[in-house]
Amino acid sequence: MKKATVSGNCLDLIPVHSESCQYRRGDKGEVTILVENKGVFHWIAQKVFHRPRISQIHLDEMGNFIWPLIDGERTVYDIAMLVREEFGEKAEPLFERLVQYVKVLESYGFLDLAAPDVSTPEGKEEIR
Repeated sequence: MKKATVSGNCLDLIPVHSESCQYRRGDKGEVTILVENKGVFHWIAQKVFHRPRISQIHLDEMGNFIWPLIDGERTVYDIAMLVREEFGEKAEPLFERLVQYVKVLESYGFLDLAAPDVSTPEGKEEIR
């Protein structure tokens, strides 16, 4: 899979957890993303204002459901259909909301977006 840009149809993209992103799952399935605060300004904030070296980002109910579905195989559309099954009307407006969520996670470096591999599987003829 190649890295994709977010300019095309986002529903066709495949989200993948970033290799640099660390997270943990709680007993009840809650996801906490761990972010190391690096750099001079963070170091000063840690020393002067006693800020933590590692920040914890706790996902909401829908985020806890979506995060494990990001497996490098499912497209954003596939995940949207599973979210609709789980949350129903509570998830609406589903596509806009999910695409924005994925874009935010990507902008913070928690996800990478990959374009689906459109090459023909071995042994299958391409239809023209």
